[in-house]
Amino acid sequence: MCIAIPAKVLSVDDFTAEVERYGERLTVSLAMLAERIAVGDYVIVQARQYAVERMDEATAAESLKLFDEIMTGLDMDPGFRAKLDMA
Repeated sequence: MCIAIPAKVLSVDDFTAEVERYGERLTVSLAMLAERIAVGDYVIVQARQYAVERMDEATAAESLKLFDEIMTGLDMDPGFRAKLDMA
């Protein structure tokens, strides 16, 4: 099962981007995206290495809020979230 956590784009190279989600930084491939990505955009990352969808900031904020509520309801430590191997 995958949980799609939005990741904010910090930098973009030709075919890769550095993204951040809950304090974890990843370098991901942009090869699966049809549209161009810019710093400040949000993307959905699969398998910790592929950006598969661009997401607007409002949708990303809503998704992150819901994810925070789920984690709070499960009483999970925020630091643990960054270590989860989720999409």
